[in-house]
Amino acid sequence: MQHTLVAVFDNRTDAQSAMDELLASGFSRQEVRLSEGTTAGTTGTTDTLGTTGTTGSTASSDDGSFTGSIKHFFSDLFGSDDDTPANKYSEAVTRGSHVLTVVTASEPEVERAADLIERFGPVDIDEKASQWGGAASTGQAQYSGAGAQQSALLSAQNTQGMQQGTQQTMQQGSQQLATGESAAIPIIQEELQVGKREVQRGGVRVFQRMVETPVSETVNLREEHVHVERRPVDQPASSADLAGFQEKSIELRETAEEVVVQKSARIVEEVVIGKEVTSHQEQVSDTVRHTEVDVQQLGGQENDLYYRNHFDTNYATGGGRYEDYAPAYGYGSTMASSQYRGRSWDEVEPNLRSDWETRNPGSTWDKMKSAVRHGWDRVTS
Repeated sequence: MQHTLVAVFDNRTDAQSAMDELLASGFSRQEVRLSEGTTAGTTGTTDTLGTTGTTGSTASSDDGSFTGSIKHFFSDLFGSDDDTPANKYSEAVTRGSHVLTVVTASEPEVERAADLIERFGPVDIDEKASQWGGAASTGQAQYSGAGAQQSALLSAQNTQGMQQGTQQTMQQGSQQLATGESAAIPIIQEELQVGKREVQRGGVRVFQRMVETPVSETVNLREEHVHVERRPVDQPASSADLAGFQEKSIELRETAEEVVVQKSARIVEEVVIGKEVTSHQEQVSDTVRHTEVDVQQLGGQENDLYYRNHFDTNYATGGGRYEDYAPAYGYGSTMASSQYRGRSWDEVEPNLRSDWETRNPGSTWDKMKSAVRHGWDRVTS
């Protein structure tokens, strides 16, 4: 069963980047398509090879214009029962947005494509349509100069898959085994693997620089001064005096102290740089997926007749169809005979409700609950 992903972007750069990311991630060129509009009032498509075609949007008929072909493309994609989604996306192209579609064969692949496209900024198409004020109903509304600069992401199944019930989906593509043959169904479960890596979280850089600081000291200095004094003397000369009665000279020198400055270095402080290691525990939370195998008991004509009689008695008067309720009968009997075997209805009803609404987004539990319960009781009673 095919699954289709539709994303609307406000500019071609994001759309092209998303498309390139899909191709680089393993999606084939046949699975990816880019439809785009321009601010000149024309629309075009870019196929997976990158070629672009342009055609005017002034045609009055959808059958002959490019806008019409875009609308027919989205009508085929979403089905003809409700034109609202097709009109929204064709209107987005008409107004200059860029629509990227991805068609895959499995739901995990379309989910992977959605994760890749989400990185490039898509937003809600419903909010976009509300800004147009309902203009998307024709697919040819007047295009404003600036255009609408938003994008949307929608994951949808193709028309056939959306219209099929749970029971038809489970039966589609089933393998018929001959007598004596067997088939193994692998149960796959993801495991969470947690590792570690070093990252830079900052640090310290220490600089050393020279700083000059003025200092002053008081020093006492000594100086010598020679002085000469003449005194009058009147006395007879002695023999010693006569011995020195000759030419001679006497020198007497003056001395003084002056300041001598020397510097010596001393270590007055030290800065120690080092690292210490601390450890802490951190809780890592995530989700892992696994597959489950549901075993459905295939009922024959007797079971089908039984459920039809119950439908005619309880639901036919309300205008419903048996085809709408048949998956609910089958779902109840399947869950009772396989996954929830041996457990009571009251115990498992919340799980059944959540699972049903996940599998059948267009079918409410409150409407189908009694049919599911009847299928459950058919097996357990």
